[in-house]
Amino acid sequence: MSLDPTTQHETVDSYVASHLIRKNEGLDHAYQNSTNQGLPMIAVSPIQGKFTSLLATLSSARNVLEIGTLGGYSTIWFAEALKGRGKVTSIEIDSHRRDVAIENLRFAGVQVPDEVDVRLGAALDVLPTLKSEIEQGQREPFDFIFVDADWDNQANYFDYAVELSAKRGVIYVDNAVRNLVERESFGKGDPKDATDLVARAGKDDRVDAIVMQTVGAKEYDGFLLAIVK
Repeated sequence: MSLDPTTQHETVDSYVASHLIRKNEGLDHAYQNSTNQGLPMIAVSPIQGKFTSLLATLSSARNVLEIGTLGGYSTIWFAEALKGRGKVTSIEIDSHRRDVAIENLRFAGVQVPDEVDVRLGAALDVLPTLKSEIEQGQREPFDFIFVDADWDNQANYFDYAVELSAKRGVIYVDNAVRNLVERESFGKGDPKDATDLVARAGKDDRVDAIVMQTVGAKEYDGFLLAIVK
């Protein structure tokens, strides 16, 4: 039997999800309520959500930072992975989205702000505050950082993520492949393109990084994964 990945990826995703992802009322509600509240449907897929939560578990993360809360779908995945042993800090620029996310988190049984703290503001404004809190000993560095926000600032978020990470901390940047291939400079080796996340990560001696291409319900994309040395 021949397999055409261009037509089978959604079927495979559906099959995998039906067998490996248990029904979760809180996650289902987060998807539906976010839609009802007018939020864009750009959250991670169920398989991506479980994958990132497994990564957080594998890395023994106790402190997770999420850049880009949206409706809190991925936040719930992280909160469940850290249940009883850690806390998620999430940053959201839009007040309506933050309100929806908090509603969804509470419906899912997540304690806000004890288990998840959703901070309102532009990430590039909030991140320096988090850095200062770490430097002053008011909070621990982050063990796992999930970047899922505006693509133009991926490289800037990555720089902050490295500074906010614990030693051997994990950084996961979603949509790294689509952001890369949709750039006019892609394949031209333009050294002036300072927003190129992959090029920046490759020159950063503080990390060891790789990019994985993916295909699934979200179609063609991929992520950058890095370990802080």
